[in-house]
Amino acid sequence: MKNQHSNQLLLLTFATLLISTSGALGKFIDLPTPVIIWCRSTLGALFLFLFCYFKKLSIKIKSKEDIPSIILSALLLGTHWVTYFHALKLSNVAIGMLSLFTFPVITALLEPLLTKSKLNPIHILLALMVLLGIYILAPDLNFESTYLQGILFGVFSALCYALRNLILKRHINKYDGTVLMTQQALIISICLLPVMFKMNTTNIQTQIPYLILLGLVTTAIGHSLFIRSLKHFSVSTASIIGSAQPIFGIIIAFIFLNEIPNLNTFFGGSLIIATVVIESIRSKKV
Repeated sequence: MKNQHSNQLLLLTFATLLISTSGALGKFIDLPTPVIIWCRSTLGALFLFLFCYFKKLSIKIKSKEDIPSIILSALLLGTHWVTYFHALKLSNVAIGMLSLFTFPVITALLEPLLTKSKLNPIHILLALMVLLGIYILAPDLNFESTYLQGILFGVFSALCYALRNLILKRHINKYDGTVLMTQQALIISICLLPVMFKMNTTNIQTQIPYLILLGLVTTAIGHSLFIRSLKHFSVSTASIIGSAQPIFGIIIAFIFLNEIPNLNTFFGGSLIIATVVIESIRSKKV
C-alpha cells in the first residue's frame, strides 16, 4: 500500500510539473488571451482524441443525466483558463500562479458542502496559511495596480477551477480521465470559436510551436494525469499536492523569461507551498 501511494504521489507530481508550464507559456505567447485558450483547447482536444482513438476509448457521454454537469465543468475550466492567463498578462508568472493556488483552500472548504465528506480541521489551518500568503503577495490595495488585478483574477480563476474539479469528481469512476479531458477541451473549443473571427490573430503562425506545447504537454498530458489522480486522492488532497506548480512555474519563468520574484513573493509563496508539504505528509498517514 505504501509503494502504491508513493507511485501515485509521484505520478501526481509529474502531472503538476507538466501543468506548471502553463505559466511561462501563457505569459510568453503573443496573442489575445481568448485566442490562446481556443488554440489550447482545440489542439488539446485533437491530441486527446487521437489518444482515445488508438486506445479505443469512446468519448461519448454515456447518459443524459451526465450532460449538464460535464458541460458546466467544461465551462468552468474554460473560464479558469481565460482568467488565469489574463492574470499572467497583468502581473507575472510568480504572482499569477501563486494567486491561482488559493484553489486548494477553496476546494477544501467547498468539498464538504458539495460532497458527503466532512470538513477536516487541518484544512482550516491550511486555508489561513494560504490567505496570509496571498496577503503578503499583494503589493498594495490600489485596485488600479495591475499586480493586484492579477491577484484578483487569479483568485477568481481558482474558484472556477475548484468548482470544476469537485463537479468532475463524481464522474471519475464512470469515465476514463483522458475521455473527460477530451470532452471538456472539445466543449471549450466550440464555445470559444467566435473569438477567432473577432480578435487579432495575425501573428498566430509564429506562435504555433508554443501553442502546440501548451496543447500537448500542458493540457493533453498534464491535465489527463491530474484527473486520473482523483481516483486515488480526494480533490482536496490532489489540489493541495498540486500546489507545487508555482515552484516549478517560477523556476521555468526564471530560466526562460528571466523573471526574478521579489522578497514578498518568496515569503507569501513559501506559506502557500508549505501547505503542499503538510498535506502530502497528512495524506500518506490517512
